[in-house]
Amino acid sequence: MTSNTAPVAAKANKFERFKAEKDGLAILPELPHFAGIGWEAMDETDLTQRLKWVGLFFRPVTPGKFMLRMRTPNGILSSGQMRVLAEVIQRYGEDGYADITTRQNIQLRGIRIEDVPDIFNRFQEAGLTSVQSGMDNVRNITGSPVVGIDADELIDTRGLVRNVQDMITNNSQGNPAFTNLPRKFNIAIAGGRDNSVHAEINDIAFVPAYQDGKLGFNVLVGGFFSAKRCVPAIPLNVWVDDTQVVAISKAILVVYRDNGLRSTVTRPD
Repeated sequence: MTSNTAPVAAKANKFERFKAEKDGLAILPELPHFAGIGWEAMDETDLTQRLKWVGLFFRPVTPGKFMLRMRTPNGILSSGQMRVLAEVIQRYGEDGYADITTRQNIQLRGIRIEDVPDIFNRFQEAGLTSVQSGMDNVRNITGSPVVGIDADELIDTRGLVRNVQDMITNNSQGNPAFTNLPRKFNIAIAGGRDNSVHAEINDIAFVPAYQDGKLGFNVLVGGFFSAKRCVPAIPLNVWVDDTQVVAISKAILVVYRDNGLRSTVTRPD
């Protein structure tokens, strides 16, 4: 059985301390209570930090108007799901709008905490989720923007992306195993010939490759991209077929969760 706990360093920073006190996803059953009392009455750490585990971001510049980050694996949405997202923001008039992010994701703006239980119910009915889309979690998993329709595609990665996300976010035993990582974590699974997903800037990159005549993926690790620094991932000297992608992703995440550096104080959303 995989544990969600990781050692807390003796000189743990404030993020590690509040994660040790209460797992981020522990606020899920508290959302109706938060909706009832309003954001002003919430515990500050719940408001400014733990809500990010369910995709809700408090913005001091727009108090009471939250940003809600979805999880849209490979950037794929059905027309019905897009209508649900549009209807959610439409209720907020000029305050309601959406961003398309660099990780093939959607962020809704203007959301009010009192509406969250109803919004999340609508998400569940539509097969949508915003869980684990912020803070120390695996972020939205990316793939080719033309997956499934590229005539020169090597591997249709839609199912793989969904399976990796399910491994990360689903757990019938309780909270998922990867809600307490040292920092955020990015995964990309490329399936095309042109690497339009830019897999090499991710913590784990799966790049199509042949071995002994069989098509699978080379695995690269350690990529990073931000406004201040860009580091390409390096080959792990490992090749896997499509049946091993989920298992090796999980193995790397376990190592990172249990042994990754937890002393860094500053971090982006």
